Amino acid sequence: MSDRAIDTNTVQEGKNMVGNGSLSGAVIAVAGAGGPAGHAALVRLAEAGAVVVGADNNPERLAEAVDAARYAGGGATVTGETVDLLDLEDTRAWAARIEKDHGRIDGLVHLVGGWRGGATFADTDLADWDLLEKLLVRTVQHTSLAFYDALQRSDRGRYLLISAAGASKPTAGNAAYSAAKAAAEAWTLAMADGFRKAGGEQGPHSAAAILVVKALVHDAMRAERPNAKFAGFTDVKDLAEAIEGVWSKPAAEVNGNRLWLTEKP
Repeated sequence: MSDRAIDTNTVQEGKNMVGNGSLSGAVIAVAGAGGPAGHAALVRLAEAGAVVVGADNNPERLAEAVDAARYAGGGATVTGETVDLLDLEDTRAWAARIEKDHGRIDGLVHLVGGWRGGATFADTDLADWDLLEKLLVRTVQHTSLAFYDALQRSDRGRYLLISAAGASKPTAGNAAYSAAKAAAEAWTLAMADGFRKAGGEQGPHSAAAILVVKALVHDAMRAERPNAKFAGFTDVKDLAEAIEGVWSKPAAEVNGNRLWLTEKP
C-alpha cells in the first residue's frame, strides 16, 4: 500500500471527493487490476469518485488492490472479479454484469501486461510470441469487443490501452514483445475509428486512446534496486494520474491518438 493510501489526511480528502470528484458518477472497469499499475489506477479512480470494477486472474492480488482503493477512496464503490480475459464469452459476460449492476460503463482501462525477450534477434524464442500474443493482443481484442457497445452508449466512454515505446521502435531482443504491442495498438486504433465513424459530423463522444510509456516503475522496484535510476520510466502513480486525466479531455482530442508519457523514440 502506498504512503498516500495510508495517510490520514489523504483518506479524509478521499472521503470528501466521493460523489463530487472529477469522475463522479462514472463507472470504470480495469483489466489487469491486480498488478502495481492496476493497484495505482484503482486507487486514483476511486479517489476521483468513480465506481471502479477491477478484474484479474490472481484473486489474492486483486483483493489487496480492491481493499486499498476502497480505503483510499473513503467509501468509494470498488469491486473485483476474477475474469478469464482469454475467453471472449467470459469477458462479454463480465461487461454485461457491470452494465446490469451499475446501469452504464464509462471506461475500460487495459493494464494486462507481460514481457519476454532475449539478448539478440537470432535468440528470439517463438514460444515468447505464443505467450505474448495471448496476454498483449488477445486480451485487448476481447475487452474491446466486449465493451465497445457499452462505451459507445456512454456520453464519456473511454478505452485506454497502456503500451510501450518499443512498439514504435523495436529493438533486436524484443521482437516478440514489440510486435505484440504494435498489434495491440493497431487494434485499439481500429476501435477508435469505429467511435469516429459512429460520431458522424458531430465527432465522437467516446474514444479509444493509447498511453505510451518506456517502462513502468513502482516503489517495490526502487526498494529492490536503490541505486538504479530508471531513466525514462513512468511511475505507476503518474500513469494513474494520466489515466484519470483522459476523461477531462474531449473525446475528439484523444480518440485514435497515442498520448506519450515518455520521450518519443
